[in-house]
Formats: sequence, structure tokens, C-alpha cells
Amino acid sequence: MRQSAAYPKSRLGRALEDGSRRVTIWTGSSWAFAAAALVIVVWLATGPLFHFSDTWQLVINTGTTIVTFLMVFLIQRTQNKDSLAIQLKLNELVAAVTGASNRLIDVEELSEAELDRLHYYHRLAEMAKRDADLLRSHSVEEAESRHRRKHGPHPPDASPPPGSGAPPASGAPPSSGAPPSSGAPPSSGPSQGP
Repeated sequence: MRQSAAYPKSRLGRALEDGSRRVTIWTGSSWAFAAAALVIVVWLATGPLFHFSDTWQLVINTGTTIVTFLMVFLIQRTQNKDSLAIQLKLNELVAAVTGASNRLIDVEELSEAELDRLHYYHRLAEMAKRDADLLRSHSVEEAESRHRRKHGPHPPDASPPPGSGAPPASGAPPSSGAPPSSGAPPSSGPSQGP
């Protein structure tokens, strides 16, 4: 379930969103850094005036704690918005590219276990290292099918059991003269979708 907040409908909600956007922009500016540095310089300069007392130290500790507390929420708001925008752009790219695996659209909604099952790009990278044309594969299924046609039945990251008489997964053709497998993907491959 997507956890994005709806656009605020109340006047107060819109004012808060506009204010937080403006503060986020300002706090990321050079002027904000200069202001923070100036506060520290003034605080240090007043140390001898207050005899470096506990109250003098408490002022900067309290001030920085309050600013840090508020900044956590501003940073989280910015990250949520940026993450949503990036997800939308990536989903559009995946949907628009012919041959791309559509199972990756809205993948951010999957659990960590489901994401681990979809994490197959290391296998694509291994296949790409063996191929002359690095831009040919669009999905893991297409890459595995192409790899089986070229190199035999074993996926690149699996080795045959010892003593089976099958060649290693180095891409060498089978020596037994047996026909290649039916082309079905191995059972340990990525799931076919959420």
C-alpha cells in the first residue's frame, strides 16, 4: 500500500506544505550555512562574557537540539517527495521500454523477501560479460533463453552436481551429445511477479 499523503485540502494544510517547502529550500542554501556559522561565532565570542558557564553551554545545546529535531522532519518530507518522483519516473521508463520486465513497475511496494527473489541483475551482468553485445538483453528470461540457445542448459550461476558428467557452467557445449534442455527456466530463478 502506497504511503504518500494526499495533497492538503485545508488552508492550514496548504500553508504548512508551502512553508515547509520554502524552509527546505532556504536551509539548503549558502545563506543558511552562513547564518548557522554566524550563530556559532557569536556564541563562541560571548563565552568569556558569560565565563563559559553551564547556562552558556546550555543555550547552544538547546538551540541545536531544537533545530536538529525540526530538520529531521523537513529532510524526511523532502526524501519522501523525491523518492515518489523518482519512482514515478522509473515506472514510466520501465513501462515505455520495449522488452523491459514489467514486474519492476511499482516494485517499491514489495516486501524485502519478494525484492530478494527479484534481485537477478548479477546474473544478467555475468551473461553480459560473456556476450560480445552488452546491450542485447532486456530481461532475465530473455537473457537466460538466449544463453541456453548459445551455451547449453545450465544457467550461468549454477554448476552441475559433481559426478553428473555435465560440463561446468562456463558456457561449453555438453560433451555427452544429449540434446539441450526443454528451455524451461530453472526453478531457482526469479519469481514471475508479486
